[in-house]
Amino acid sequence: MLDATILATLARLEEEDREERDAGLPPERRSRQVAHSTGRFLFALAAAQAGIEVLEIGGSRGYSSIWLAAGARVLGGRLVSLEHDPEKCAAWRANVAEAGLEEWAELVEGNAFETLERTQDVFDLVFLDAEKDDYEALFALARPLLEPGALVVADNVLSHSETLTAYSAARQADPTLSSVTVPLDRGLELSVVLAEFAS
Repeated sequence: MLDATILATLARLEEEDREERDAGLPPERRSRQVAHSTGRFLFALAAAQAGIEVLEIGGSRGYSSIWLAAGARVLGGRLVSLEHDPEKCAAWRANVAEAGLEEWAELVEGNAFETLERTQDVFDLVFLDAEKDDYEALFALARPLLEPGALVVADNVLSHSETLTAYSAARQADPTLSSVTVPLDRGLELSVVLAEFAS
């Protein structure tokens, strides 16, 4: 299901990301997208479950969203992506449309804290790739939306270890989760939900 249209869109976004990094643009002006191999990993996770409901917290310009939506499409799932930056939201919509994935991907524009507080949807896979200082609070808001068997993937836990070591430690100490740090690219914390959320 990774057709030529999707692969061409991803390749263009990868080249744009390289150019922005080479130009020394500050992080807030870059796409800040995941590495290619992390994208492939996310695709595999999303493609493995029929009817999967995926939540992405931090969609940026849609690079990881395309991987996730393409994976969800395999067995009839869908992606909901959260992003607050209006310019990145416009780019997200254009890039997802270019990839031909509009039917399987929805963008919710606005503050993720407010969005998560309002939603009553239940998700099978959550990809957390927002501001690193917000991970703990965003996880807390997403946790009630997850049933046993759901998976949370948090990016950058090794590249930003000074901020996110505590996040990983908290997930690994939680008896309602089974969590492990995967040293792929910038580091991923994978947390499988074992028990219902107790409010």
